[in-house]
Amino acid sequence: MTGVQTCALPILTPLGLAHLMATGHHYGPGPWINDLSRADWNPTYYHRADSAGVGFDRTPAGSNALEQYAEPIQQWYGSRESCPDSFLLWFHHVGWQDHVHSGQTVWEALCAKYDAGVAGVKSMTEKWMGLHDAIDEETFEQVRMMLTIQRKESVWWRDASLSYWQSVNGLELPAGIAPPEHDLNYYKSLSFPYAPGIKPRW
Repeated sequence: MTGVQTCALPILTPLGLAHLMATGHHYGPGPWINDLSRADWNPTYYHRADSAGVGFDRTPAGSNALEQYAEPIQQWYGSRESCPDSFLLWFHHVGWQDHVHSGQTVWEALCAKYDAGVAGVKSMTEKWMGLHDAIDEETFEQVRMMLTIQRKESVWWRDASLSYWQSVNGLELPAGIAPPEHDLNYYKSLSFPYAPGIKPRW
């Protein structure tokens, strides 16, 4: 995994949430998707967000998917106290105002992860720009363009996701978290018919 890809992880899988992408091309965010023919094709199946909390309960009280792991791992991930924050919402459904190991609430930590993803791309871009005189022009420009795209899309993922989570939990954004540029309907309306993976209709 390259450095360029690594900084996207806080945005794509914050606190263990996964499968949050849009339908078909998997190009952009779509945590609101809930109209596909199989339940487990829908992002809402994986995050189970409601006004009370978020996350998929894979403990014996839920799907019991933890049963496939060796006993010590079952105990580690199955306990809220020992489960790492990076996998918390993959294994547990927790309240928005519950606390994670950092001391933040789940909602505060989730928002911080999205911000960290955006900040990570910004930091890499600034470092890359400082290498202009040490790298050939073609390589420098290609990476600069890709970082520009990634920075724009990291903001898109952050804003669309926060708009959706707020529509579910009704909570105010934590202090220091900038509000999304657009409302949720705007992000839902975006269409990418020519994104990689979309089958042409002819």
